[in-house]
Amino acid sequence: MSDFYFRTEDIAPEQLQDLFVENQFDRQIVDALKGRNPVVLVGSRGVGKSFLLRVAQKEQLGEFEEARVFPVYLTFVKSSLLRTNDREQFKHWMLARICNSIVRSLQKEGLITAASKSVDLLLGGTSVQVTPSSFEKMIMMFEDSWQTPDIEVDTSKLPSIEAIKDALEDFCSELKIKRLNLLIDEASHIMIPEQQRQFFTLFRDLRSHNLTCNAAVYPGVTSYGDTFQPAHDATVLLIDRDIQSADYIKTMREIVVRQADAITQKRIAENGQNFAILAYASSGNPRILLKTVAAAPSISSSEVNQIVRDFYRIGIWTEHSLLAEKYTGHRPLIDWGRNFIEQTVLPELKAKNDSYLASDKNTSAYFWVHRDTPEVVKDAFRILCYTGVVAEQSQGIKATRAEVGTRFMVNLGSLFALEAAPARTAFEIAKSLTPKRMTEFGANHDAFKQLTEQMPKLVEGAVGADINVQLQRQIDVLDLTDWQLGKLKQLELNTVGDVLSAPETKLKSAYYVGDVRARQMRNAATAAVLEYLSG
Repeated sequence: MSDFYFRTEDIAPEQLQDLFVENQFDRQIVDALKGRNPVVLVGSRGVGKSFLLRVAQKEQLGEFEEARVFPVYLTFVKSSLLRTNDREQFKHWMLARICNSIVRSLQKEGLITAASKSVDLLLGGTSVQVTPSSFEKMIMMFEDSWQTPDIEVDTSKLPSIEAIKDALEDFCSELKIKRLNLLIDEASHIMIPEQQRQFFTLFRDLRSHNLTCNAAVYPGVTSYGDTFQPAHDATVLLIDRDIQSADYIKTMREIVVRQADAITQKRIAENGQNFAILAYASSGNPRILLKTVAAAPSISSSEVNQIVRDFYRIGIWTEHSLLAEKYTGHRPLIDWGRNFIEQTVLPELKAKNDSYLASDKNTSAYFWVHRDTPEVVKDAFRILCYTGVVAEQSQGIKATRAEVGTRFMVNLGSLFALEAAPARTAFEIAKSLTPKRMTEFGANHDAFKQLTEQMPKLVEGAVGADINVQLQRQIDVLDLTDWQLGKLKQLELNTVGDVLSAPETKLKSAYYVGDVRARQMRNAATAAVLEYLSG
């Protein structure tokens, strides 16, 4: 059975190019990330944002001697752990992370070997040879504050943004670097708009002739704030793999094949249409495709029928529904969104597609919502976009009577799951899709009233998650394999908090878990915990 990489964190740098399936769409994104103009990369979880950032970093490192543009990859995923009394803790933590990551990345490549005023400023007055630096200690204190709430962290040594820019200009002059290219993953906690506003203010303020900022964010739930204008301050790129493009199936097959063993490759070749159904069902999400192929290793019709019913009736909703447990202020939005898709949108699309297929007409996976829909309903759709249950296709689309609104596409797997035998009918549904056929929902649709009568427009104060409650949850909420969950339970690591605080030595005590596998398990478990906590 193939052992797939579901997360970029598990992939070694030297493996990136071997696993990168280059097509025109992804190549354009990577080239944009390497360019001078800032990029905001938007995509749901699992679509490949982190992977493309890392590919851009790897390519620029290989081109550095000639191009003299140095990439610095860093992730802000640990922002969900910050729990101090510092009202600007996220800003201070970001500045320390950025300064330290730049210096340590340059040092790792052998470009910084001696102390200088610039190094001292960016490390908090610590020599480059000293590890941890003053800022690294500050970062660790912030990131450990979930264990020691209300801790006071001394941020007095943090330089101003202008001082950082001056130091980086000196750096670039000394090291003959034309430009530093920041590639920031998991830019901010998805359900804390204040973090997002602080990030994008910093994103804009750091921009200079020798520093470019790029960031990966999520659709629907990202707040840019008043000072950052996406259309003017950056190029916004959406990772939305077109299921109707001529090379869609070929690209998705290659993503799987590059990780698959010989047996799995053979089965994919023998069951091309069944694989295509799984590829269409994933709606362009590589992580979902890899997981469903792993769960249906024979790629047989019976397996495809089973996985489509199980995963897309239950699994696809897990992440969406978990948000209601973490963010109780959002519960009415989250629950209503699920009910609306499951009870209204999908049944209507199913009924129409049955009729279309019977009369040899084009099918649909699309619905349209009037632009004057209540704001609270739009909030519910934004959350559905974040979790990947639906995808926003286009705004400003005219529908019946020339009314204007937004067109969405439902996840195809959830549509296929309504079929009695997906392996028999799903392929024809996918091949016949057209966005010209869409179910329309006017501004005053009856289903919307159910939500507008339940709650007013969402207020920001309702978004804070109690981290202590989340840390006490059983590890079954984590996105880990059954084998990994079993090993953690054997070690009596039963809660999210247990895994987060467990040392690597604890994992090594498990049967059949050596140094390498313990490190892999630790990385996978930690990544799953941070992904869970961040939203």
